[in-house]
Amino acid sequence: MTDPDRTRLYEELALESRRYLAAYVLFNQAVADHLGLHPTDVQCLSLLTAEPEPLTVRQIADRTGLTTGSATRLVDRLERGGYVTRTPDRHDRRRVLVTPVPERLARVTALWDDLGRTWQTLLDDHSEDELRAITRHMRRAHDLSQTQIERLRTLPKQDQARPGPHEGP
Repeated sequence: MTDPDRTRLYEELALESRRYLAAYVLFNQAVADHLGLHPTDVQCLSLLTAEPEPLTVRQIADRTGLTTGSATRLVDRLERGGYVTRTPDRHDRRRVLVTPVPERLARVTALWDDLGRTWQTLLDDHSEDELRAITRHMRRAHDLSQTQIERLRTLPKQDQARPGPHEGP
């Protein structure tokens, strides 16, 4: 038997999660607009700076779900903007690594730092145990998202366009 309070909490959490994700996507768009970048470019910079080592275009494509051609165009835009450089891999000269340019990223970091101070206030009233629980949840949500992304990429695509009521079969 399911506890009605727990069921209600799951439903509330599902609704708030949807609202949070939509707000984050719109926030990312606003940041990108402010910086004169594409939202995917902002997320790519975030991925690049979260990794301990530079990535290849193929790795960027794999992490973002873009084709290698689209990932190449994304890196081209970032390179033109001075946010990244392409450098040969010292261990495998056939590979090219995409490396963030710290001086140029300072512009993005300054914006994140400014906005982050306000976001930090959301966490100020949480105990250390609560912060650990939130961090654990975010880490597990990230890992589950990666698994679900891989699963979705293996499924057949849904019909993109369905005929309207007057457009035939």
